[in-house]
Amino acid sequence: MTSVDIEPGIYEHFKGQRYEVFGTARHSETEEVFVSYRKLYDDYSYWVRPIEMFTGTVERDGHSGPRFRRIA
Repeated sequence: MTSVDIEPGIYEHFKGQRYEVFGTARHSETEEVFVSYRKLYDDYSYWVRPIEMFTGTVERDGHSGPRFRRIA
């Protein structure tokens, strides 16, 4: 379990795409916390990602910083 709160809103991935975050959800058996969001491009599909990965940092493609950042 994590103490990180994810505020709903618009987030930008380090590669530039934007996503709408709805909040978090917990796996019914493992209690792992996931972030629930949808793409704001292409097919506007819905996704979940483990909170540790969502809030983590990356060092790739010339970027060193958060994987996602809240913009609105």
